[in-house]
Amino acid sequence: MAKRAHVYISGRVQGVCFRMATAEAARRLGLNGWVRNRRDGRVEAVFEGEPGAVDRMVEWCRQGPPHAHVETVLDVGGDETPEGLTGFQVRESV
Repeated sequence: MAKRAHVYISGRVQGVCFRMATAEAARRLGLNGWVRNRRDGRVEAVFEGEPGAVDRMVEWCRQGPPHAHVETVLDVGGDETPEGLTGFQVRESV
């Protein structure tokens, strides 16, 4: 059964290649979903896939790429049902 995580990452997470690094890490774990910057300075991401891989990805977000400084990772997707997303996309900012 697939799991879904919907996270908001705060801190110094824009301008440090966070989206690209997130996409690479998610693809390596075989996850589907997307990542995007938000105008408020946070990064938002959705991960779908095998529960252990989703958990590892959320844990990865707590550190991020080398130049990031993550302050908080808020997972708002605890009750969200996986949509059956395919592939992993870097989306436009909102």
